[in-house]
Amino acid sequence: MSPPSTPSVSVVITAHDAAATIGDAVRSALAEPETAEVIVVDDASRDATVAAAEAAGGNDGRLRVIRCAVNLGPAAARNRALEAATGAFVAVLDADDFLLPGRFARLLSVPDWDMVADNILFVAEEGSPAELPPLPPVTPALIDIDLTGFVRANRSARGASRQEWGFLKPVMRHDFLKAYGLRYDEALRLGEDYDLYVRVLQKGARFRVSAQVGYAARWRAGSLSSRHRTADLKALHAAARAHLALPGLDADARAALRAHEAELRQRFLLRDFLDRRARVGRAGAVLSALSRPATLVPIARGILSDKLAARRSRPPSRIGRLLIEG
Repeated sequence: MSPPSTPSVSVVITAHDAAATIGDAVRSALAEPETAEVIVVDDASRDATVAAAEAAGGNDGRLRVIRCAVNLGPAAARNRALEAATGAFVAVLDADDFLLPGRFARLLSVPDWDMVADNILFVAEEGSPAELPPLPPVTPALIDIDLTGFVRANRSARGASRQEWGFLKPVMRHDFLKAYGLRYDEALRLGEDYDLYVRVLQKGARFRVSAQVGYAARWRAGSLSSRHRTADLKALHAAARAHLALPGLDADARAALRAHEAELRQRFLLRDFLDRRARVGRAGAVLSALSRPATLVPIARGILSDKLAARRSRPPSRIGRLLIEG
């Protein structure tokens, strides 16, 4: 497939209180010749996000801003953008990230895909497109990702490094999404990308990833914390259970999804136990857990896992590193 001769990518940016960074996101997207439009959905920001986005767009008519009266969350805000998008392709860009020059030309030249993504460079929170760290060496490669491989790569398996492919920001064929009615799950405020990619892959999408770098993500140590809201983990676990009911799963995909569901169940039950302990004390939380025997083993495993993690050295900074290394 050769790169399109006319702009064809709808860039979707959802933003909440992102005035400090959204300008870089908008400018980098508008700098790409293949960008047909940049749709910014302001998710009820309390700061000057809209003004910053409009200032970055200048007089470029490709910028469209949609304002939400109440905070919807990233999944619902992205769905509003998808409904408004007119391009043949859709690309999600986080409001605190930015694209590297030539990204869309490189990705659109890759053949045979329904979703195509590239490598991610982690930059400092205060970094800018003009001050990138040196790009680490990477072997040029195209990686074909199927459902089983994708799910396994997003698990924290013992003895294996997590590949975190759920962080990838693919360009997606708009017609594929519309043909199967694929949208973000608005019940999710955590893992909404992972959930969508699972459902896209279950429909038979071809997902290809280039090891070349085209996307820069600002790295915040706090954003990588495993301490998520209990309600968010509960919703993500519900989505994982729903994945097991998807039709046409082969044995390998079902096994990978079942292992992922079990991991999320453990995380949710531990978080719920810790919340109960904070409300009613240790004894009350233990009594509550004893009344639900099936939860005891996952909670114990979660506590042990947290204690072992606390003994390990703090993970190194990701600044200047790539999502796909080697």
